[in-house]
Amino acid sequence: MPHILIVEDEAAIADTLIFALQGEGFTTTWLSLGAAALEHQRQTPADLIILDIGLPDISGFETCKQLRRFSEVPVIFLSARDAEIDRVVGLEIGADDYVVKPFSPREVAARVRAILKRIAPRVSVDAPLVLLRIDSERMQISYRNQPLNLTRHEFRLLQCLVEQPERVFSREQLLDALGVAADAGYDRSIDSHIKSVRAKLRSVKADAEPIQTHRGLGYSYSPGHS
Repeated sequence: MPHILIVEDEAAIADTLIFALQGEGFTTTWLSLGAAALEHQRQTPADLIILDIGLPDISGFETCKQLRRFSEVPVIFLSARDAEIDRVVGLEIGADDYVVKPFSPREVAARVRAILKRIAPRVSVDAPLVLLRIDSERMQISYRNQPLNLTRHEFRLLQCLVEQPERVFSREQLLDALGVAADAGYDRSIDSHIKSVRAKLRSVKADAEPIQTHRGLGYSYSPGHS
């Protein structure tokens, strides 16, 4: 079920959007500040954001600019400004649509549906088995079509290995992938993260050994052992 983040400081407008979207089967979260929306998208990414331009802390334009540094989530701008230049600026900085107030909540819900339908991957009924699928935006990895419950470090670690199959990574290189300095006394905890990731892979397939240990060298991802 798609989740929509509404960023709007006027409660009455937010309420009408929540009612219309939930009536169409979407789940929603409402926030009134741009900074809170950015943090929310980093922690629990929404499928689409409805973003007011005139927010109390930072403008919707600035919020979208910062959002585009780490996310390609679809954005629909809401604004009382209907000048052509405002629409052009909104689309140029990364919005997918621009709606002028006052608006029909049902029309906004229809635009949400259209955007999500356009970007949705086409999946057949009998979806082929994918050993490891990485969704970087959601920080989610699926193994044999089943999502893994990974911590942030486990996600980065497995992503690093999977993106370069058969390459042997040293502990220092894996620490670098996690953004941790090699001299921070953290290198042995790589082994703990690897152990945890292996356990989660085996919970899907008991005899899975896709992460190989190379004694004295490090670890690699081997698709042939998946």
